[in-house]
Amino acid sequence: MGLVPFPLPCHTKESTEESLTSSSTTSGLHSESSTSSSLSSQPSLPSVPSPPLSKSNQLEVMRSPSVHHHCIATLQSQSYICTLALSGNFLYSGSSDGQITAWSSILSHPSNPQYNKVVATPSTVKSLVVVGSGDDRNKLLFSAHQDHKIRVWKINTTDTHEKLKCIATLPTLKDRATSFFFSKNYVQIRRHKKCTWVHHVDTVSALAISNDGSFLYSVSWDRTLKIWRTSDFKCLESVGNAHDDAINAVTLSRDGTFVYTGAADKKIKVWTWKKDKSMSVRLVGTLEKHKSAVNALAFNTDGSVLYSGACDRSILVWERDGGEDGGWGDMVVVGALRGHTKAVLCLSVVADLVCSGSADYSVRVWRRLSSGIVGDYRNRSYCCLAVLEGHRRPVKCLTAAVDNTDSDYSGDSYSVYSGSLDCYIKVWQIRVPFS
Repeated sequence: MGLVPFPLPCHTKESTEESLTSSSTTSGLHSESSTSSSLSSQPSLPSVPSPPLSKSNQLEVMRSPSVHHHCIATLQSQSYICTLALSGNFLYSGSSDGQITAWSSILSHPSNPQYNKVVATPSTVKSLVVVGSGDDRNKLLFSAHQDHKIRVWKINTTDTHEKLKCIATLPTLKDRATSFFFSKNYVQIRRHKKCTWVHHVDTVSALAISNDGSFLYSVSWDRTLKIWRTSDFKCLESVGNAHDDAINAVTLSRDGTFVYTGAADKKIKVWTWKKDKSMSVRLVGTLEKHKSAVNALAFNTDGSVLYSGACDRSILVWERDGGEDGGWGDMVVVGALRGHTKAVLCLSVVADLVCSGSADYSVRVWRRLSSGIVGDYRNRSYCCLAVLEGHRRPVKCLTAAVDNTDSDYSGDSYSVYSGSLDCYIKVWQIRVPFS
């Protein structure tokens, strides 16, 4: 039960040269396998053929039911859309010019969102996560940036607007000062350069937040995984050389016990850590089936299935395989979702839908079918409900939500939000009839 080895690299010499030539004029997408010893990884967007699965590992992809889908709103930005995050009735977008924008009425009136320019930052925004919900007075927005920093914003909410105030930059001054005076706190980042372990030294590519909002996880093209406490923004742990190349994605198991990282070294690694005085992080598994850089990771809603998207154009479906750790560190591929013609750049899950965005300019919406019987092979059946086309550049980010405003429809209704390098955010309505 495994993949047939596929010898092609994720990019050719010509595509690499083209990427390096254009890197000065774009903010980059996901980091591909680097060819130099420098920690600074060059972004690129090539794709290779999907890795073939053995017949025993093939998912059953069913014919899609009569699904209605259309674009109900298009939101324009001044630059590339790099990341999206939903919180309550607001959609946050981060762009390559460093601007963070909040769009209000996104859930109550999805076809008529209101533009609300919030704040400009000095560097490309790579990832956004929100801690807190609704009218929570302690609601925070964390933004990851290309300038190696994480910024913390306090959110002040009104009925139609949200204002952001920057209250910290990670690592904090206290963290930096504490680490500065002790040689044991320095790590070698280049032949003649050292830095304290609390610093990221390359683009912070992705963020994830624990379910209770207590811990923030950050990964970077510097190949490190860091864990931060959200109450005081202290860096609790840093895993150096967590991967052999730039890390592009991070996600958590449902209970927050395990951390999954995906990187340009084609690997997904599984980590666990003790939330005690030792704060020790331990590698419990390495998942190796992709044949090119891993760009995106997402769990299904009950946390039983992991989806991974990569430059090999495939979305691999992973399930637990038992073991002492409950199988989280020894997951196995049960199949692949194929249809994209270029690299898969982003994933988002809502209810039983899996949404994937690609460098082929499209968004695909997949549905996992269930027989209602635990362990039934039919639970591994999927259908492609829709192909959403309309973007003119690669789709870089996605988020989705159940559409509770569509009361006139008797089936399930969803809103899917896609951000692209064409500088547009599109809002899609997906209507799925009851089966």
